[in-house]
This record gives sequence, C-alpha cells and structure tokens, in this order.
Amino acid sequence: MLPNSQTLKHTNSPTQYHSINCNGRLVELDTPKIMGILNLTPDSFSDGGKFNSEKAALEHTEKLLKDGADIIDIGPQSTRPHAEFLSSKEEIERIGNIISQIKKKFPQALISLDTFYSETVKFGFNEGIDMINDISGGQFDPEMFHTAAETKLPYILMHVNPSYEAMHDKIKFEDITLEVNRYFSKKADELLEKGVKDIILDPGFGFGKTVEDQMKMIGETEYLGFEKFPLLIGISRKSFIYKPLGKSPLDINEETQKLHMKVLEQGARILRVHDVAEAALTIRLFCEKNKKC
Repeated sequence: MLPNSQTLKHTNSPTQYHSINCNGRLVELDTPKIMGILNLTPDSFSDGGKFNSEKAALEHTEKLLKDGADIIDIGPQSTRPHAEFLSSKEEIERIGNIISQIKKKFPQALISLDTFYSETVKFGFNEGIDMINDISGGQFDPEMFHTAAETKLPYILMHVNPSYEAMHDKIKFEDITLEVNRYFSKKADELLEKGVKDIILDPGFGFGKTVEDQMKMIGETEYLGFEKFPLLIGISRKSFIYKPLGKSPLDINEETQKLHMKVLEQGARILRVHDVAEAALTIRLFCEKNKKC
C-alpha cells in the first residue's frame, strides 16, 4: 500500500534519469527538455485553426525549434471540453504528410504524437515519430499498450478519468497525489509487463481535477511518480491558472513561468508548452540557480 502524500519520499531526483530511447536515439534528461505543442486542429482552445495546414505546421515547427523546443508534440485532435470527436481514420487524414515533412525538413527534431488510438500510433510510427503521448493511459483503446510495446517508443502515461465521455468530469479526491500515484503504479506495471521500457509520467493537469487539487499537485510535484520514470508537466494555458485570475489563456505567461520554476525545482524533466522561448528562459534560470544542468 502506498503511504499518503505527506510521507512519500522525494524520488524525482534528476540525476536518476539518464536517457530515454527515442526510436534508436538516446535522449539525455539531465537537463530539462521542452515539448513544443503543434496543434493541427481547428478547435483547440487557444490556437485552433492556426497550424492545420502543412505550410503553417512547418513554419510553426521551425519557430518552436528556433525558440528552444527539443520535442514537437503533434496533436491531430483537440481534447478540450466539448471538442469535436474524431476517429483514428480522421486523425490520420488530418495528419497527412506533416510528420514525414517535419522529419525531412528538420531531421534533428524529435516528434511526439498526441493520440489515444493505436492505429494512429502505427501510422505515426511508419512516418517516423519518436514518442507516444496518450492522454488516455490506454483506457480509450485496449490495443494501445500492446502497440506501444511493438513500436518500442517511449510512452507518456497521463492520469485521466477512465472514459472519453468522463475525462473532464471534476472529481474531488481525498488525496490527489495519492490517487495519481496509485494510478501510475497500476498502469506502469501493465506497461512494463507488455514490454514498454521507457515510460514518462504526466499527472494530467486540466483533466477532471479541481483548481484546488491541481494547485496541490503543483506544490507536491516532488511526491509524484517513482524513481525509474521522468515526469512531464503540461500546465501551459490551462484554465486552473487563468480562470481564478480572470485572465485569458494568452495572458498568463508570468504566472505560468513561476509555476514552471516550482515544478522544475521538484524534479520535473519535461515541460509541455505553447510558449517555448519563455519556457527555455525559465529552464536556463533554473539551471543557473541550481547548477544542476
């Protein structure tokens, strides 16, 4: 049985995370990495429709990389509340040649594919993706864990409610940190049994959690996860930050960077962001302050 969050030991020491195998390329995580968001959607909450053409996607990828992104996270389907639901076939049609074009134009770029469909993962793998970002934790497609194991790609395991329809239902947990760790423990064991070797943990900010619980997770980031797995934090433009402040998603950069610094100091290894240049500056300041990078 897991102890409660107040007695969990700090296990997210950055020195414990040496590398992840991204399609044969070893990526060191001694320095925190930036995952830049590339939404191919017409309906994402803050940038829908901006990058859903091949030309716009390539131009935005170039900007993300120049600003300091290490990973490009391609999202063919919005998972905001009340977004349009797409099939895997529709996701693949929306992606088109974008993955292969990014790989051709920016061969140094690592590509993560944000999908909860195993068939979309198979397509992306054949196009050259380096990482799987599944917001469902394998709960929306029973073949996902098996497919992840077949590809041998790193798998991002996110905490979320157990169905697509309920993923944004707000649940007040008795102890959110303990709940997330229980979930991670169970799901990570399943992935390891399937043969997935590189697992990255994402506590799932913005998905079915109260503002209070999400702020609690920020304050207890050091207790999230386990020694073997690096932690990804995705709080960029999330409503639990901007709504209490009465601001828009595009007007909370200062507050977001303060929270980024807080989670970096507690062991976060990857920041998933829209605003790459600002996150890169935060990481530089973190490294200078702590002399850990």
